[in-house]
Amino acid sequence: MSKIFFYGLFMDQALLAKKGLHPETIGSAVLFDYRLHIGDRATLLPSAASRAYGVVMELPDQEAHALYSEPSVRAYERDRVRVTLLASNQVIDAYCYNLPRELALVGTNPDYAQELARLVEALKLDAAYVREIAAFGEL
Repeated sequence: MSKIFFYGLFMDQALLAKKGLHPETIGSAVLFDYRLHIGDRATLLPSAASRAYGVVMELPDQEAHALYSEPSVRAYERDRVRVTLLASNQVIDAYCYNLPRELALVGTNPDYAQELARLVEALKLDAAYVREIAAFGEL
């Protein structure tokens, strides 16, 4: 089992379940010194004094591999991060999947940004973060 910090639409446990996966939610979390960027796809970029919100879930290793073998997310690379759980302020190690920088800054995807903003709002994450994500949809 791997703890994974999801920050995009994969934060939706029901979406993962529809894909035949069996995630177990650990809780909402924040990753400091990274910022969300939405190009053609969402990714996190190192950025001092920034923060990105998401959900930590445990997923069997073979399911995580299968998820990130799908053509639309195959370019994502696994990184180790330390996130802070919002409910307890506990810092835990997790994996996070990000695009290589040369792919991260390509294109725009306003529809994805709007859908992600709705999900982040439904998850009751930081309201300012919802507005930050929605701004990618206004480009």
